[in-house]
Amino acid sequence: MTGFVILAALLALIVLVIVLYNLLVRKRQLVNNGWADIDVQLKRRADLIPSLVRTVQGYAAHERQLFEEITEKRNAAAAAGDDPARRGAAESALSRPVAKLIAVAEDYPDLKASGNFLDLQNELSETENKIEMARRFYNGAVRELNTLIESFPVNVAAPAFGFAKRGYFEIETADRAAPEVRLGASS
Repeated sequence: MTGFVILAALLALIVLVIVLYNLLVRKRQLVNNGWADIDVQLKRRADLIPSLVRTVQGYAAHERQLFEEITEKRNAAAAAGDDPARRGAAESALSRPVAKLIAVAEDYPDLKASGNFLDLQNELSETENKIEMARRFYNGAVRELNTLIESFPVNVAAPAFGFAKRGYFEIETADRAAPEVRLGASS
């Protein structure tokens, strides 16, 4: 009878470990999926920026320093990789000159009225919204994974299986390039 109890307890422990491991894997996959969504949107934004720069250059060629800063920050963001903290800082740094570029357009009525510029500005605005949605999904998945990893009894098993807490992805909201799209006549 004692052997049966020990065997049942051992079996229950094995089942518990399997269930916990599979739960950790599911949470990690959600985090990875969330990061992939963020990465896609950030790449989309990075692909829009050169077109936006080319369009503004046609009207404001003397803004050369701003164009160079955007290129430099865009390259730094691309090189930041998959570390959420480094990538967030690099993307925030890129958002500053892009916001300045949008502001430069305000000084050029012909540029503001350009259909190409308005389309690019609208696409950039939509992409910023998609980045925000992807960031929220990712950070929610990270929160769930981190909470699980810190909870007992998972906190005992998680390190043994190589699971670790993940970092949140933050972009400074004050620095984000959230372009305002104004359609119609200029004031």
